[in-house]
Amino acid sequence: MGSIDLFDTLSPLDFRYYGRSKQAFGALQPYLSETAFVRYLAKVEAALAKVLAKQGICTEKIAKEIEKASQRVTAEEVAKPYVHFTATSHDIICSADAARFKDFTNAVLVPLLIQLEKTLILSARREKSTPQIGRTHGQHAEPITFGFAIAHYVSRLGKRILEIKETGNNLRGKLAGAVGAYNASSLLIKEPELFEQEVLAQLGIKPSPISTQVVEAEYLTDYCHAIVSCFGVLANLADDMRHLQRSEIQEVAEAFGEKQVGSSTMPHKRNPINFENVKSMWKTFMPRMTSVYLDQICEHQRDLTNSASSRFVPELLAGLYLATLRMDKVMSKLVVDKAALKKNFEQNKEMIAAEPAYILLAAHQHPDAHEAIRELTLKAQSSGKPLTKLILEDKKLAPYLKKFTKQQLGLLRNPELYIGKSEQKTESVCKDWEEALEL
Repeated sequence: MGSIDLFDTLSPLDFRYYGRSKQAFGALQPYLSETAFVRYLAKVEAALAKVLAKQGICTEKIAKEIEKASQRVTAEEVAKPYVHFTATSHDIICSADAARFKDFTNAVLVPLLIQLEKTLILSARREKSTPQIGRTHGQHAEPITFGFAIAHYVSRLGKRILEIKETGNNLRGKLAGAVGAYNASSLLIKEPELFEQEVLAQLGIKPSPISTQVVEAEYLTDYCHAIVSCFGVLANLADDMRHLQRSEIQEVAEAFGEKQVGSSTMPHKRNPINFENVKSMWKTFMPRMTSVYLDQICEHQRDLTNSASSRFVPELLAGLYLATLRMDKVMSKLVVDKAALKKNFEQNKEMIAAEPAYILLAAHQHPDAHEAIRELTLKAQSSGKPLTKLILEDKKLAPYLKKFTKQQLGLLRNPELYIGKSEQKTESVCKDWEEALEL
C-alpha cells in the first residue's frame, strides 16, 4: 500500500497537528507512531535474544543477527529463529509501550513542560508587582498582582511535571508468559524472574511485581492520570487568559503577527484562538481517561476488551504535547495591558476598603464591625459617595478609627496597597519550583 494523502486521514490529530508540523512530527514520530511501536517491539525482541544467548539457549551469532535485524525490521518482515522465544505477545507489547512512553516522557514531554514552567516563572516575576483586581465567582474581590495569579499555575504545573516524571519512569514491562506465571521460561531457565529483570533492564525498565498476561494496569493508569490532570492545568490557564481578553476586560492579549487574521468577517477582532485551541484539545482528550480507567478491568488472566482502546493512548500523550507547545508559544508573547488593569481595578476601588475596614474595626473591639461596614457599602452604592470617605467620616466609628495605625489608615485610603503577600508569595513560589525542578 502506498503512502496515504494527508487529506485522506481520519484523525484531525494527523491531518491538522501532526502531519502538517515538522516540529511535532520530529518530536512524536520516534516514540508514538506505529513505526516507533514496531521499532520498540523489535528492541524488546533483541534484548530477549541477547539474554537467551547469555543463558546458552541460543548462540551469540543468532542473538547478534536478531539485534541487527531489529534495527531495520519493518512490520511486514519476519525475523530470525528464537525471536519471541518463551514470550507471549503482550510480554513484548507491554514492555515496548513502557519503554517508549518512558523515553518519550524523558526526552520530549518533560523538557517541553519545563520550558513552559520557565515561561510562567518569567511572567510571574515580571508582573509580581502589577496590581490586578482579584475575582471570585466572576465578581471583583480583593486586590492581588498579575504575577501572583500566574504563580498559581507555576505551582500547579510544577506538581504535574513531577508526577508525570515519576509515573513515566515507573512504567513496567513483563516477560512472564501467557498467564504471568513464567510457565514457558521455567522449562529452560533456572531463574526466570532474574531472566525477566535482565531483559527489561536493557530497555531501561523494571518488571511488574506480578503479572497476568499483561502488566498490572495501575502503572499506565497512574501515568495517564498525571497526563490528563496536567492537561487540566493548561486548560484552566487557557480559560483564565482568554476571559481576561474579553472586550470588557482586555487585561491581556495574544501577540498577533502583522498578517494574522482574528476573524474571517470582522477584521478588527483579535480572537484568543490559541487559548481556545488548548481548551478544545483538553475537551477532546480528557474523556479518554475514562477508557484508561475501564482498561484496568481484565477478566481472569487476560481478555481482549482493551485491544482497541489501549491503542489510543499515544494520542493522549500527543495531545498534551501539542497543547503544551502552543501554550508556551502564546504565554511567552503574552501582552499585559497595565492601563486596562488599572482601569478595571478602579471600577470598584472604593469598595476594596470594606474587608480591611471591618477586620481592623473588629480587631479594635467594635461589637458588630461586619454589619457596620455592610450598611456603609449599601449607602455608598446608593449615594455614589466613596466608601472610604463614608467610613472615615462616620462618627460612630471615630473612636475605633483613632486606634488605627498610620499604615492601617493608609490601606483604607490606598486600596492598591491592599495586596497582602502577593509579591512575596509570587517570588517564593517561583524560587521553590526553580529548586524543585533544578531550573
